[in-house]
Amino acid sequence: MLIVVSPAKNLDYTSDIPSLSTTEPRLTKQIETLVTRCKDLSPADLSSLMKISDKLATLNAERFNSFEPLFTEKNSRAALFAFNGDVYAGLDAKSLEQSDLEFAQSHLRILSGLYGVLRPLDLMQAYRLEMGTKLDVAGAKNLYEFWGEKITSLLNEDLAAQGDKIIVNLASNEYFASVKKSTLDGNIVTPHFKDEKNGKYKIISFYAKKARGLMARYIIQNKLTTVSQLEKFDVDGYVFSVEESTDKDLVFKRKEQIK
Repeated sequence: MLIVVSPAKNLDYTSDIPSLSTTEPRLTKQIETLVTRCKDLSPADLSSLMKISDKLATLNAERFNSFEPLFTEKNSRAALFAFNGDVYAGLDAKSLEQSDLEFAQSHLRILSGLYGVLRPLDLMQAYRLEMGTKLDVAGAKNLYEFWGEKITSLLNEDLAAQGDKIIVNLASNEYFASVKKSTLDGNIVTPHFKDEKNGKYKIISFYAKKARGLMARYIIQNKLTTVSQLEKFDVDGYVFSVEESTDKDLVFKRKEQIK
């Protein structure tokens, strides 16, 4: 079972993290190409391209300009501990056991505009480059075109290495669109999380993102291997909805929280 998640815009390079045996990112040639291209962009260019504030654009221009070819403990941190968003709040990596991290290293993948595919313990230098960014690079008009089949090929290698053909898609549409479904050698299962509001169930972005992290954590801690085991997910009030689910789409619902 291979879990796929999105990165987060916010990063954390200051909090304490456990001592880890880290790995190197695998798509180094592509990373170098993208960084070289982004170093040519001014803060104003980045602000326009990414639709971010001048302050954020300046920060990310500095990140690209200080990006180093060698990843070290000084300029990087393990990807799973570097991202700081709703998904990662649900995943809560700092409380995982060593055996959980070892399982995650084989079974969890983070899609990235700059890194393509990251394993949890891959060293990552700080960046911001969302997959939907319309950056022209190396003859490609955007990042989807730039990455082409490379992300899918690496996921296929990881599927083969971990021994089955189940892909649990916990990524956003923006990021999972970088995966070529026609050449992915796996069966995609996508969990959906609905919350009750005013008597109706719907997907609420903030809750859904955190629930994706909770699901990833649930799989990792319980070392799940089958789709039927996913249906038992009952964390934080979510319950599997048999009526609304199919073989490819698993729906989990949570009643409105009484405050």
